[in-house]
Amino acid sequence: MAVGQVGFKDTKKVKRIMVVQRENPIVNRLNKTKKEENPDLYQQREDHLREIRKRERIQQQDRKKEERRVEQERQEIKYQKEHAYDEWNDEGAMVGTSNKHGQSYSDFEDDFM
Repeated sequence: MAVGQVGFKDTKKVKRIMVVQRENPIVNRLNKTKKEENPDLYQQREDHLREIRKRERIQQQDRKKEERRVEQERQEIKYQKEHAYDEWNDEGAMVGTSNKHGQSYSDFEDDFM
């Protein structure tokens, strides 16, 4: 038996159908519209993989940028907590109880009443 040939166990059950002669105008029209492509599968695969790598690289850059932003916010909050009371110890802004205006305390109390 030839390769690709179909064999049947019981030849009495085989139905044979007579095919009408083919119609060339229909076949010719179909052949005119038939399009055969031989794509470069290796190049298509490489393009696809390149596109995937590009998307992954962009996503990785976005993740790193987001991580840097979050770390910057954490550092800012940490700095604010550590330096929250720095302004309170500013010597220039402190007002002492010294005799600034040339008055003594007793004179100041007398002027108050």
